[in-house]
Amino acid sequence: MHAETLAAMNQASEGPLHGLKVLELTHMVMGPSMGLILADLGADVIKVEPLSGDPTRSLKGSGAGYFPMYNRNKKSIRVDLKSEGGLKIVKSLAGWADVFLENFRPGAMAKLGLDYESLQDECERLIYCSGKGFLKGPYEHRAALDEVAQMMGGLAYMTGPPGRPLRAGASVIDVAGGMFGVIGILAALEQRRQTGRGQKVDCALFETTAFLVGQHIAQGAVTGEAAMPMPARVSAWAIYDVFDAADGEQVFVGVVSDVQWRSFCSEFDLGDWALDRSLAHNNQRVAARDTIIPKVRALFASLPKAEILQRCEAANLPFAPIARPQDLLEDVHLRACGGLLQVSVGDGILADLPALPLMMKSRRSGLRLDVPEPGEHSRQVLREALGLDEVEIDAFERQGAFA
Repeated sequence: MHAETLAAMNQASEGPLHGLKVLELTHMVMGPSMGLILADLGADVIKVEPLSGDPTRSLKGSGAGYFPMYNRNKKSIRVDLKSEGGLKIVKSLAGWADVFLENFRPGAMAKLGLDYESLQDECERLIYCSGKGFLKGPYEHRAALDEVAQMMGGLAYMTGPPGRPLRAGASVIDVAGGMFGVIGILAALEQRRQTGRGQKVDCALFETTAFLVGQHIAQGAVTGEAAMPMPARVSAWAIYDVFDAADGEQVFVGVVSDVQWRSFCSEFDLGDWALDRSLAHNNQRVAARDTIIPKVRALFASLPKAEILQRCEAANLPFAPIARPQDLLEDVHLRACGGLLQVSVGDGILADLPALPLMMKSRRSGLRLDVPEPGEHSRQVLREALGLDEVEIDAFERQGAFA
């Protein structure tokens, strides 16, 4: 295991949410991402899986990485929710928990008697967070996925070129929706500190998407014109694009202020532009973009990627190489201070995956528990969370309530 991962594990022994007890009945990405954030911040998260294990574990293709990415630092218990004993276990764990997470289809928890309304009287301090496709309204009964929300929420329209809606290249709505869920949970915890009572928190994919495209709605209100998809947009800056380098690589470069313009001209020996008063201000340069961009493309096409990046950094410009996800594994910045955590992804394979993108007390959240095997902590949870003795645990096991 890498030295930086070990250091991060030591730092993670007691995070800011140490002592917070979380019960998680989730699958796929949105719900598990909520549990991941809370777990990485130190909460004790117990993930309830069916006897056969969370089906997310067996996804192939683009879903093959969902489980290992979003389920570290959790304990796993396998429970038969169709059995009387299994339901008794989960309801008892709800009484133990501070926070209950679920993201199953609308009505699924109510059928099991595990919805907030069924639990609130006996668990008055419980904060119950549901992640759904839609908040309350005409669509609330619908099932949804990240891609559904991106399509109907305007994000896919804004991402692809005109006439070719395109989902973003990651589960951004699932994860962002989970983040909003955690924000609601933390707010509810503070309110519980004041009132002594828990509450229901709802987060949803569609409304998350609407919030994210709000900037484009606002743009339309300000300009009087509907926002164009990003590939066809009129940029707010003359230089804000991807350029080809001489060695076949690509780089993104932005020049977004008058100070940066002068620095850009100085670093790339463009003295004539620096002296041209008709290009001194941003909106002037935007108007002259058709003249500026071809010259910049030709300039960058004559230079190797490494030189472009070095000179952009010297000029203090926003810039980036065009990286693939796998390139991040060798990124010197991520590797330097616990930005990657080594976890098990199945079949004895270890992988470096991104840590929570936060620092608290100048430290990154680390790894306390590897991605759990199905039911790895079942007996431990019953013993430590519910205080059952071995005889009682054995009885539940014989009933098939858990595994």
